[in-house]
Amino acid sequence: MSFEKVASQYLRSVFEAFNSKTYKAIEQLANDLLECWISGSAVYICGNGGSAANAVHIANDLIYGIGACSSTSRVPGLDVEAITSNTGILSCLGNDTGYENVFSLQLDVKGKPGDILLVLSGSGNSANVVKALEKAKVIGMKSYAILGFTGGKCLELADIPIHFKINDMQVAEDTQLIVGHICMQWLSNQKEIVYQGDNSRSRDEVDGLEMQYRPKK
Repeated sequence: MSFEKVASQYLRSVFEAFNSKTYKAIEQLANDLLECWISGSAVYICGNGGSAANAVHIANDLIYGIGACSSTSRVPGLDVEAITSNTGILSCLGNDTGYENVFSLQLDVKGKPGDILLVLSGSGNSANVVKALEKAKVIGMKSYAILGFTGGKCLELADIPIHFKINDMQVAEDTQLIVGHICMQWLSNQKEIVYQGDNSRSRDEVDGLEMQYRPKK
């Protein structure tokens, strides 16, 4: 099979993974992220392997990108953390308590009712993300899970699953970033709602934040 054919089939698989059901769930995620931005609630993201790396990427987009992109004022983004990123914490919890607890025990300390947990998982069966979703339910957090394959255990545990019925791990990981980037681009156009709505900061404060976050020359 030629390279061009492999590439075309791959890209077609990514495109065809999306449908009206996934669009609706992504829109719900975007709106809940907007609510967190307005209220100041936190967002926690977790996953394993490539999904762990995607969690860091999406966190970067939400903490900075949504407030910096677009032609309007530059303002702070969401309170978001990829709980996959601190190797000291991960190795400590994994060594002392078992790798299945590396996310749920972080949520024990950080999570609060009204926060959001976003799980990224191809199979939906990794013990640590399953336990994270269970912990989120106990705390009173709202949970989302971006899943591939059959969705696994996470399909039933997540409050809102975003399920791509694909049997390809690379495509599954691509869908995670695409969902993150869709939300980022939409949120970057909602800054006036966050900072000028009924619960917003004043125009003077927004202008001050723009100056504060303007890159230094």
